[in-house]
Amino acid sequence: MVNKLIKAALAVALMSVMSASVIAKQHKIVLVHGFQPGQLFSQPDVSSDGENYWSGYWGSRADMRIDWPSTERIEDKIVTDFVWPKLVQMSQSGFCDVGCVFVTHSTGDLVMRYVLENQENWLTNAGYQPLNVLATYDIAGAGGGSELADLAVSVAQGTENWTILTEAALEAFLGGDLTDNLGVLYDLKVNNARQLASVPDARVPRLRFVGDASEYLGATSPFIWGNDDGVVGSHSSCGGNRQGSFGSCSPYVAMNGKLESQSDAVTGFMSYHYPMLMGVDYSHGGLLEDSRKGMVTAVYSGIYLGDGSVFNYNTYVEEQGWWWWAADYLYVQNSSSQSMSRIIYSNMP
Repeated sequence: MVNKLIKAALAVALMSVMSASVIAKQHKIVLVHGFQPGQLFSQPDVSSDGENYWSGYWGSRADMRIDWPSTERIEDKIVTDFVWPKLVQMSQSGFCDVGCVFVTHSTGDLVMRYVLENQENWLTNAGYQPLNVLATYDIAGAGGGSELADLAVSVAQGTENWTILTEAALEAFLGGDLTDNLGVLYDLKVNNARQLASVPDARVPRLRFVGDASEYLGATSPFIWGNDDGVVGSHSSCGGNRQGSFGSCSPYVAMNGKLESQSDAVTGFMSYHYPMLMGVDYSHGGLLEDSRKGMVTAVYSGIYLGDGSVFNYNTYVEEQGWWWWAADYLYVQNSSSQSMSRIIYSNMP
C-alpha cells in the first residue's frame, strides 16, 4: 500500500513537472497553420480544422492559434475576416506585451510575412498598440511558394497537359480531384508568393526548419525545384531569395549533416530569414509531429530574438566511415532520440 502511494505521488509530481514544462516559456506562442487541401472539397470548419491541424504536438504547447480557411486569398478574407480580429484581440488584451513568437507551418509562413509587414500600420491606424513580435519559427515554410500550386492552377486553367504523372502528383498533394475553387493556391504559386511583401521592413527574425523527405513516395518531387519535403522545395523552406534547384540551406553542411562544401546550396536569403535546423528524413507534415525520423543537423547554432533572448542548441561532430571514406557529420544534441518539433520547443527561451 505504501509503495502504491509513493508511486501515485511520484506520478502526480511527474505530471506537474511535465505540465510546467509545457507552459514555462517566457514568451507567448501563437500558431499559424498551413494549407489544408481538404477544405477545398467541403465547407471548412475553420476553428475545428485549425485545432486538428496542430493536434499532434504543438497544440497543447501554444497560447493561441490563428485559424484561416484555405478557400480564401491572403490579401482578402484570410486577413480581413480571420487574422485581423485576432490581432485586435491580442492588442486589446496586451497578449504580446511579454513578447510573442509565432510558430508557422507551410503556408502559415507566407501568411505571417504579409501580417508582419503590415500589422504595425494596421493596428496603429485603427487606434491599437502594435504587437511585440520577437520571432517566427517557420516549419517547412512555403513563403517562397510551391511548384505544386503552379501545377494545380495550370491544370485547372487548361494550360498544363494532364498526364499520369501530374494526376499522381496532384492527387497526392490535394487528396482528391481539382475543384473550381483553388483559394489560397493562387497565392502559393511561386511568382505570386515571392511578390507578397517580398522586401519586408519588419525586422523580425524568421527562423527556418527544413525537411528533405517526401511523404508521397516521390510522386510530387519531379515537379518541385531542388531538394524538397514533398510539398515545398528548399528554395522556399530555407528562406532563399529566389527560386532555384538547391540542395542545402548551408554552403558547408549537407541536409544529412555531412560537413563538406555544398555547390548547390542556397546562395542568398530573404531579409531576416535564417535557416536553423535541417533533417534529411523529415517530410513536410512529419516535421510537425513528435515522431523522430532521423538525425537533425544545424546551419546556425543560435540566434537572438527581438528582446535579446537566444534560441540555441548544442551540436557535436561525429566521424563516420573509415580510412579514405571517413567523413565528419554535424548533429544536434538529442536528435538521436527526439523529434525536430520537440528539439525546437525544448530550446525555445
